[in-house]
Amino acid sequence: MPSIIIDKRYCGPPNSGNGGYVCGRLAAHIQGGVEVTLRAPPPLDRRLDAVATDGTAWELRNDATVVATARPASVELARLERASFDEACAAELATPIKPHEHPLPTCFVCGPARAHGDGLRIFPGLLARQPPNASAVFAAAWTPNPTLAAEDGLVAPEILWAALDCPTGYASSHDRESGRFDRAPILLGRMSARIETRPRPGERCVITAWEAGRDGRKRVGEAAVHGENGKLMALARATWIAVDRDVQLGRA
Repeated sequence: MPSIIIDKRYCGPPNSGNGGYVCGRLAAHIQGGVEVTLRAPPPLDRRLDAVATDGTAWELRNDATVVATARPASVELARLERASFDEACAAELATPIKPHEHPLPTCFVCGPARAHGDGLRIFPGLLARQPPNASAVFAAAWTPNPTLAAEDGLVAPEILWAALDCPTGYASSHDRESGRFDRAPILLGRMSARIETRPRPGERCVITAWEAGRDGRKRVGEAAVHGENGKLMALARATWIAVDRDVQLGRA
């Protein structure tokens, strides 16, 4: 039975794994597009069992607790937004969450307290150039460092999942009607992603994300990673759930 250990480096909330990273680790057992549903906070530094439940589906288990489930999925987006690397760098200056306001400052993906070369330090902000009659587009520049490479020398697939995670959270918190950013605590509930190709460490990438719907406590965001030359590398759709602050921090 294969096992997975989520190293504390890859936290989202302080005491649990970053949702996108965990989804990507479980998704590695399935070819093509994958949908992963998170069912419990993924514990850090603990051996978790990856269990095949039928011919195509998998579960990630912490003893008797099902942490996540994964299944093959067709991942297609109705829209696909692009931005140049320079536009993405400029957008980061307009990130709605400033370092001293960040609710999860040690998050592996978007935490400002993480050092260069440790966390991904992806800080999405609104693009200056926005599409007409559509939800706002967030963007961030990202240059993966060598510690993120898999054995084949390319950035590990689970890192691409992680890089797509938090930008969808930012985008799904932007209210298209009011134009305001909703700071209510949220957690990733489900993520679907498809990887077309993976960058090399040091390759400049652009991440774009946009809101794709709301239903009560649920918020949906979509995102894509492109190379600096505009080539699509990966895309994702994520469902976020509004929660109490204590739940977000794993204290309830």
